[in-house]
Amino acid sequence: MIIGVVKEIKAQENRVGMTPAGVDTLVKAGHTCYIEKSAGLGSFFTDEEYIEAGAHILDTAKEVYDIADMIIKVKEPLECEYEFLRENQIIFTFLHLAPNLQLAQALLKAKVIGIGYETVQLPDGSLPLLSPMSEVAGRMAVQVGAYLLERTNGGRGVLLGGVSGVEPAKVVVIGGGNVGINAVKGAVGLSAQVTVLDVNNARMAYLNDIFNGRIMTLMSNSYNVAKVVKEADLVISTVLIPGAKAPKVITEEMVKSMKSGSVIIDVAIDQGGSIATMDRVTTLDNPFYIKHGVIHYAVANMPGAVPRTSTMALTNATLPYVLKIADKGPEKAMQEDGALRKGLNVYKGKLTLSAVAEAQGLEYTPSEELF
Repeated sequence: MIIGVVKEIKAQENRVGMTPAGVDTLVKAGHTCYIEKSAGLGSFFTDEEYIEAGAHILDTAKEVYDIADMIIKVKEPLECEYEFLRENQIIFTFLHLAPNLQLAQALLKAKVIGIGYETVQLPDGSLPLLSPMSEVAGRMAVQVGAYLLERTNGGRGVLLGGVSGVEPAKVVVIGGGNVGINAVKGAVGLSAQVTVLDVNNARMAYLNDIFNGRIMTLMSNSYNVAKVVKEADLVISTVLIPGAKAPKVITEEMVKSMKSGSVIIDVAIDQGGSIATMDRVTTLDNPFYIKHGVIHYAVANMPGAVPRTSTMALTNATLPYVLKIADKGPEKAMQEDGALRKGLNVYKGKLTLSAVAEAQGLEYTPSEELF
């Protein structure tokens, strides 16, 4: 199969869809790789490294789209890329279609085979291709929150861990999944006072156990959320429903009740966001705004700030699936791998993800009916 990797063009997005090591594996498996010139430089992977791994370099994204059977990306195609999409071409990337009707319609019109990293799901409910980026985002959220709490950035001037004789900052993490647990690790490591809310009692018991009583856990409901958010210095919301819009768990009234200079970070903003006052998506070059006296951080591609680490972690996760699709073709690969089939969002003009159809009001065709 001919596999193409293009340069990411989203603001301050320096990740790249495949490392030279990944290219080496694909080439040795008998596939051909084309890389857009300078695609890896943001992650400090040079064209020479890709060439040494066996790739061919092309000058423009259009040339890569024109020749590739499968495009490997990090972020969803942007509007200026829609014209490059070809019928039957495989687009394997983070798609996040639920809040993006324009992209959904463009993919359907082009009749591509669109597989979203974020919806590939194992039988146990875990998301293997979202997981490494969730780990990065969770750890970054604490770093970012600590930075924004500094007075020079408009924050309350609070040190997360406090010092002798001074209480630590209060950190609230909503959601105890992969993002949440990594945020908790970071906050506990900095000696903050941490409260985690989740709807799953078993998950809370697990968190209590692994953190050996160093955190407080609460059932996530509107009463408890309102109570802890009001007192928090830093709130990290990680609520996510695979493929669907994130539910709003923090209302505007809750945000109004927060202390001036406190910080909220919505890690689910690429799925529409779980905080009512997150009414815009920000970028890494202009990452936050202030509303009701509270600093709002709404960057949709947080791992793009640490692109080398993120690219290597993402390639580690995606490469086995890329190989499976390249070796067997998308239909056979998805027939044999139920997790990969769950990743299918659009197939040759048909929408195959029910959560997106519900969010967009579009017609839905189960993948089982197609192949």
